[in-house]
Amino acid sequence: MKILDQYILRRFLYNFFSSFFILIVIFIFQGIWLFIDDLAGKGLGMVIIGKFIFYFIPTLVDKVLPLTVLLSSILTFGAFAENYEFAAMKASGISLQRGMRSLIIFVLFLGVVTFFFANNVIPKSEQKMFNLRRNIAKVKPAAAITEGVFSDFEGTGEGMNIKVDKKHGDQDRFLDNVIIHKKTAQNINNTVIKAKSGELISSEASDIIQLVLKDGNYYEDVMPKDAKERRKQPFAKSNFETYTINIDISELNDHDLEEDQNITTNKMKNVGRLIKDIDSLRENNLEKVEAFSKNVVNRMGAFPFKSPRDSTLKNLQLIEPEESNENRLDTIQTIDDFIGSLEKWEQVQVMKKAQNEVTSILNTVKSKKNELQSRYKFYNSHILSLHQKYALALSCIILFFVGAPLGAIIRKGGLGLPMVVAIMLFLTYYFIGVFAGNYAKEGNIHPAIGAWLPTLIMLPLGISLTRRATADKGLVGFGHFIDRIKSIFKKKDKDAEEQ
Repeated sequence: MKILDQYILRRFLYNFFSSFFILIVIFIFQGIWLFIDDLAGKGLGMVIIGKFIFYFIPTLVDKVLPLTVLLSSILTFGAFAENYEFAAMKASGISLQRGMRSLIIFVLFLGVVTFFFANNVIPKSEQKMFNLRRNIAKVKPAAAITEGVFSDFEGTGEGMNIKVDKKHGDQDRFLDNVIIHKKTAQNINNTVIKAKSGELISSEASDIIQLVLKDGNYYEDVMPKDAKERRKQPFAKSNFETYTINIDISELNDHDLEEDQNITTNKMKNVGRLIKDIDSLRENNLEKVEAFSKNVVNRMGAFPFKSPRDSTLKNLQLIEPEESNENRLDTIQTIDDFIGSLEKWEQVQVMKKAQNEVTSILNTVKSKKNELQSRYKFYNSHILSLHQKYALALSCIILFFVGAPLGAIIRKGGLGLPMVVAIMLFLTYYFIGVFAGNYAKEGNIHPAIGAWLPTLIMLPLGISLTRRATADKGLVGFGHFIDRIKSIFKKKDKDAEEQ
């Protein structure tokens, strides 16, 4: 590698890693606000929070890496142009493409690494983060109680919903204004407990957590066997100074925070798994649609299949005397003829039955439509995720060819104008991707187009900027338009002088 290539690559890598570090910290703080309810005020240790952030960082690469490539390329080539280093290169016979040669090799290598990262690391990180969020509440029952909303205590064997106004004290074990809805075996809330305060008492050596409630009321709906008594809606009510509820968490104490759940989304799958699931989902959706269409046709009685006529019966009819055409033809030709042949009460019954049948079919079609829409949305999200893995790798390459010539054209280094331009371009790229992805999931456009659209829009921009930077043209060229207008006015003046 020549000294010039080493110099350009060293400058680019410095801007690349410094921009990546700054942007990843910004996006981490932005992302933590999304999960603040899962982390804040729940007595979680620094180890658990550190694991969460560690698993969260790889999921930011699809946003941070394209912006990093764009920003670092603008900073690098903008500084070269501002310090007249490009002018010195061109004076020595070194073109822009020659100066970008080492960086092109690096960016191509980065695109390959990005694809393998998106295919292997990001899905595993998404699954680890999902499992960690799901299991935090199970391992720490105090963390499962969120202030101001009903929290479901499932998996503890008790079956209850708990709401508190405030948690305070050591590990948030003291509770204010507690409301508990206990569930029956049929998952019905027939018991309500209200208390002014409560306390969670636990021990590391015990599998029982005691919820001690103080100064409250107990309400329970009574369900008598007699139907007449049930209409009176009887209930039992009592007051208490102290009421203790024992919660068995023996199954939860041995729970691993990173234990895998039998839940996977499209973001947790690699390319091989996505291709396999896309095929199975497509076949399953087609089977569902075909089975439903047959069911509706059979219920409606429409489009009956004409059964083939038996040839033996045809031969027998040749032997038997032919019947007159009047006996063989059906006298009822239309629905009106059929209705007219019935009595009044029979007509009412037929109409009501037909109306009920049509209403039932329409309701079935509406409910099935919602089900099929959710199925196809899930199917489209898999196709979108598959193509996004390839598009992410290519976007890093294309955004480099947008940022490098743009930096050479604007001729500004530092974190001022280059940062503004990079953020504006990235926001355009990002929001196009978001809107296209949402349209693709809803089925308005093909998922492949939704994944590749922002990259395809940036491709002609990169080609145009590279050509303009190579030809030493400005960002926007109006010279040929001005020259054309001048030539028109000169022609008019010349014609006026001749006249």
